[in-house]
Amino acid sequence: MKTKSVVTALAALAQDSRLAIFRALVQAGPEGLPAGKIGEITGISPSSVSFHMKELFHADMVASRNEGRFVIYSANFATMNELLAFLTENCCGGNPCMPTCSPACGVTEGTAS
Repeated sequence: MKTKSVVTALAALAQDSRLAIFRALVQAGPEGLPAGKIGEITGISPSSVSFHMKELFHADMVASRNEGRFVIYSANFATMNELLAFLTENCCGGNPCMPTCSPACGVTEGTAS
């Protein structure tokens, strides 16, 4: 992951509402959530959810798909894992110090869009 992409992703997550939205989407797993449900879970109004989604999309932290009349949003697990890998790349002087983590839902790198 390039430094500019890392900075963009961290900037997108460095806001209370966007962080709450992203965490809700991570918890939901690859199935994702419609905007209304995201608002219910986070206590954020639907118009604000849409506003914050733009920043998360710009940072490639979320993806969306249409299901009937609903837009379903999901965390981009590939980008999340790349960000985590970048942040921990030289952890402990390059020596393994902690086991790597993978999402409990079984999403592997490159499977989320």
